[in-house]
Amino acid sequence: MTLSRRTLLAAPAAVAATGAAAEAAPAHGGGRGLRTGFERLAAGGYALLDGQRVGVVTNPTGVTRDVRHIVDVMHADDRVNLTAVFGPEHGFRGTAQAGGSEGRYEDPATGLPVYDTYLKSGRPLADVFTASGVDTIVFDIQDVGARFYTYIWTLYDCMAAAKLAGKRFVVLDRPNPVTGRAALGPVLHREFATFVGREPIAQAHGMTVAELAELFNGEFLTAPVELETVLMTGWRRSEFYDAWGLPWVPPSPNMPTSDTALVYSGTCLFEGTNLSEGRGTTRPFELLGAEGVDGAWAAAANALDLPGVRFREAYFAPSFSKFQGRTVGGVQLHVHDRAAFDPVRTGIGLLVTARRVWAGFAWRPDQWIDKLTGSTRVRTMIDAGADTDEVTGAWRQELAAFRRVRGRYLLYR
Repeated sequence: MTLSRRTLLAAPAAVAATGAAAEAAPAHGGGRGLRTGFERLAAGGYALLDGQRVGVVTNPTGVTRDVRHIVDVMHADDRVNLTAVFGPEHGFRGTAQAGGSEGRYEDPATGLPVYDTYLKSGRPLADVFTASGVDTIVFDIQDVGARFYTYIWTLYDCMAAAKLAGKRFVVLDRPNPVTGRAALGPVLHREFATFVGREPIAQAHGMTVAELAELFNGEFLTAPVELETVLMTGWRRSEFYDAWGLPWVPPSPNMPTSDTALVYSGTCLFEGTNLSEGRGTTRPFELLGAEGVDGAWAAAANALDLPGVRFREAYFAPSFSKFQGRTVGGVQLHVHDRAAFDPVRTGIGLLVTARRVWAGFAWRPDQWIDKLTGSTRVRTMIDAGADTDEVTGAWRQELAAFRRVRGRYLLYR
């Protein structure tokens, strides 16, 4: 764990999260007791960035609680020498769909150069940072808590590239919207590393981006970057996003609400099948289905008695993606007890039952499910007829090992 100047902001935040400042948080949420990393940075007069040419890695989620973008705020403040912006998948201003980016351009609102980081890593990404002329790279993107959500690997790639380019790296923390209570699900096997999982972490990691940055720096990067993390104050691991009164800005086009994030780490597994994962509907990842599926699937899923969730027979016609413009049958998830709900176990239960009740079930031919789950195990066990308990029990030891490592990098109670 890199300390250096990070102790100026991170150490007080860690104390606050476990002590007096945490007590200032309202008993029933409302956001008055939480300050994001950016709010603390700004309240400190941007002292951490003094004398630095600054570039920001961000997207539409990098906003203040009055929904001004931090790039606009910093650009208008003479105390910050903001000279560049770096856009990830979907772009800095969020104009691109899944698998796309905005390219290199000048931002019309600020005149700042915007550099494209999507699908860049290692030396090519380091060359982008070098060409930008910045001294310090700031990262501020809202994560959703799932290993295969690519922004945490944008963080990882940018940290590694910043080290190669000799740049300082600052992470501004935000809440994990689905809580930071526990890590869940299988751990990635390195031979299955892709942009939806670079390193062996759990499918639902239960960490904030600052905690992940410390984990990446301490465990996975070949050479650690000069890292400083600006932590939140008043954040409690047990509470969901809507407890804090922060605005929800979709981190990507198919993550419209924090309810989507709640189920995503489980139901995104349907991207690895021939069923629709609900893209092209108003409830992506909450609606799942295919042509020929009927009420038998909802009945089978409800019979599993999975904690905190019920399933409704549902019919929908996606406006794009799988089954575009065709009516399909399937299920809608209704989470009635968020604290009890286990998204990964639920996703496995839905895969198991879908395969049993629908003769048309198939995995994507490219075995994308193996990239999402991090090994061949889920696919091969389900194909062999394993039930939900057998599949979820198979990763128990590797998850326990990851939880021990994870525990060394948790910065909040």
